[in-house]
Amino acid sequence: MSQPILKIDRRKGWLKGVRRVESPNCDRRPRGTKLELIVIHGISLPPGSFGGGWIDRFFANDLPVDADPYFATICDVKVSAHVLIDRGGHLTQYVPFRYRAWHAGASQFGGRSACNDFSVGIELEGVDDLAYAPEQYARLVHLIASLRHAYASLRDAPVVGHCEIAPGRKTDPGPAFDWSKLRAALAAG
Repeated sequence: MSQPILKIDRRKGWLKGVRRVESPNCDRRPRGTKLELIVIHGISLPPGSFGGGWIDRFFANDLPVDADPYFATICDVKVSAHVLIDRGGHLTQYVPFRYRAWHAGASQFGGRSACNDFSVGIELEGVDDLAYAPEQYARLVHLIASLRHAYASLRDAPVVGHCEIAPGRKTDPGPAFDWSKLRAALAAG
């Protein structure tokens, strides 16, 4: 890998030197649960728009309903992710990895339900039908490599889309996400 591993304080679960906006939408993982899955999401607020800080405010339960008509439909939803990678490849962490972020909702993978319990949720700023930025792929590969370095239980963990763990309910990161590009980059290490 050309970039140095991101430093993670494993005891606290925070990336070091990364922008942080703490979300209240998290809780403790069930006792004895290990990180065993990485889930990729796509998000834009309002839908199809990028930037503006709305994702930060959404995850902090501070979304102003009068700023956009769509916001009134989601203002009572309590969700979060561990990390967001914006269109420029910049990272924001909302929830420490040792806590359960509320990103997957009703979900199932490998015969197990409640994927929030054992997964890391990574949001990419984007929409299902628009190509994600090269900077996002580069940062995603870097982040996954760093997580796998920091947490032994993630070394061989599957990387899946939200659509795979909540089929019929979720479509993200969508058909515009290039899984073969991600897999090749991860394999190249």
